Amino acid sequence: MTTPIFHKRFAFPPSARDVNDHVNNVEYVRMLQDVATEHVDANGWPMARLFELGWTWVVRSHHIDYRHPCLPGEPISLYTWVHDFQKIHSLRRYRFVRETDGLILAEAETDWVSVAIPSGRPIPIPADFLTAFPPTPPEAARLLGAEFRQH
Repeated sequence: MTTPIFHKRFAFPPSARDVNDHVNNVEYVRMLQDVATEHVDANGWPMARLFELGWTWVVRSHHIDYRHPCLPGEPISLYTWVHDFQKIHSLRRYRFVRETDGLILAEAETDWVSVAIPSGRPIPIPADFLTAFPPTPPEAARLLGAEFRQH
């Protein structure tokens, strides 16, 4: 069974604080990578399996829209899902939601590229992998975090 949308609940630790007393942007990027890996693992594709098959993912780009500051210790729901696949690319999206009021703190996307090991050259994404991660329609993604929004 696959999990099209992965949900992780957490709080940034006090060490994530920047000079403005908010969570540092580097911590958001770290979470993008970590939650993407957790999603891939949850759907039966741990990194060890990819390595055995001779391929892996590398990041081509990250884009983050910070909407509201986050403070360390605040309960956060982080959602991630595959938006689409191209021959060698996968666009993954993310949403950080503060659980106390449902405020969307940030939205992000990462363009991941499938590459061969050890050449590092782009290769087509294996068909079995594509089957494990059905893209999430935008209308379904819009609802993510709604359970925390106050009415």
